[in-house]
Amino acid sequence: MTRVVTIVGGGMVGASLALALQGVARELGWSIRLVEAHPPAPGSWQPSYDARSTALSQGSRKIYQRLGIWDQLQERVEPIREIHVSDRGHPGAARIEASAERVPALGYVVENAWLGDVLLGALDRDVIQWLAPARVLKAHAEPGGYRLEVEAGNAVEDMHTDLLVVADGGRSSLLDQLGIYRKVQPYAQAALIANVTTAAGHHAVAYERFTPTGPLALLPLSGSRSALVWTLPEEQAADVANLSDDAFLDRLQKAFGFRMGTLTQVGERTCYPLKLVEAEEQVRSALVVLGNAAHSLHPIAGQGFNLSLRDVQALAETLGRAGREGRAPGEMGVLQSYLDAQRGDQWLTTAFSDRLTRLFSNRQPIMTLGRNIGLLGLEVLPPAKRLFARQAMGL
Repeated sequence: MTRVVTIVGGGMVGASLALALQGVARELGWSIRLVEAHPPAPGSWQPSYDARSTALSQGSRKIYQRLGIWDQLQERVEPIREIHVSDRGHPGAARIEASAERVPALGYVVENAWLGDVLLGALDRDVIQWLAPARVLKAHAEPGGYRLEVEAGNAVEDMHTDLLVVADGGRSSLLDQLGIYRKVQPYAQAALIANVTTAAGHHAVAYERFTPTGPLALLPLSGSRSALVWTLPEEQAADVANLSDDAFLDRLQKAFGFRMGTLTQVGERTCYPLKLVEAEEQVRSALVVLGNAAHSLHPIAGQGFNLSLRDVQALAETLGRAGREGRAPGEMGVLQSYLDAQRGDQWLTTAFSDRLTRLFSNRQPIMTLGRNIGLLGLEVLPPAKRLFARQAMGL
C-alpha cells in the first residue's frame, strides 16, 4: 500500500520537509506531494539587491549537510564570525566570537531565493510530486487521513492523503478552515526590512543594537551588503520606510551609529507587524502544522526559521522510524511522539525570543540598568556567554 504525504506550502519549510522525507519515500515506496500556490521557477535565481534573507544557525547548517545541499548552498551564504550586541547610549555590550566557541561560524546569512532554488533543485521528481501553482480548497478528515480538493490550473481534483502537513505560512487560510486557532500576542511593533551598504563593510560581524524604538539588527551579506531588520513602533514604521533614500540612511545612521562607517546605499524597504503567534494544536490524527503556521516569532534573535527546521528534522525522523515499523504516517501516536520530543525546544526557543524582545524593548530605567548589567556580565562570565551562544547557534 502506497502511503501519501501531502505538504501544503512549498516555501523554505515545506520544501525542506519534502527533501528530508525524500530518502524515506524511496525506501518505503511513499509518495510525497508538495502543493504551492506561488512557485518560483527552478533555476531562476538571480542576485538582487532587494532580496530577503534568513539567518541560518550552526544547527541548521548541520541539518542541511545531512540533507546533502550544504556544499551548494554555501556558494552564496555569508558567515557570521562575530555577534556584537549593544544598547544605544549605554555602556553595556557583549561580543560572541566563533573562534571562542570553536566553530567556523556562529551562523550564516542566505538570500531566501537562493535557498529556495537549491531546495527545489535537490528534489527528485520521481518521488516528489510538485503541484504548482495549486492550492488546497478544502480538507475533510476521513478514516485513515484527509480528503482534499486541490485546484491546479482550471481543474479541481479530489484526492486522499494519509498525512496532511500544513506549512503555508502565518496567514494560513487552511488552518482557519480546519478550526485550528492561534494565540496572538501583538508587540505593537513592526519590522522594517531592507538591504544596506556601508563604507567600511561588515567583516562578517552581525550587529544587534537596542535603541529607544526597539532592536535593530544588521546581518552580513555578500558584496559588502548587510541585511537590516529594524524594529519600530507600528505607527512609525511606514513613515520611516517611505522616506527618501538619503533621509532614510540619515535616520538609520543616527540610530545605529558609525561602527560600520557611513551608510551609503539602501534597497527596497518593506514592513510587517510583529507578533508572537502560536497554533493551539500542532498535531491531530493525520495532520501536522509546521513553520510559521505553527509558531511565528519576533525576528530579534533570528530563531524562527531555525526552530522550524529542527521541527522538520524531528518530524522526518519520526515518520521514517514509524514507517519502518509498519505504522501509518498519520497515526496519532506517531505524530504525538514527534510533538512531545519537540515541545521542550519549542518552549525554550519561543521563551528566549519573547523575553529578549520584551527586555530590550523596555526603556524603563531599572530595566535599562539590568539589561546593561546583563550585557556586561556576559563579557566577564564565560559560562553565561557560552550558554547564550549555544542557544543563538541552535545547538
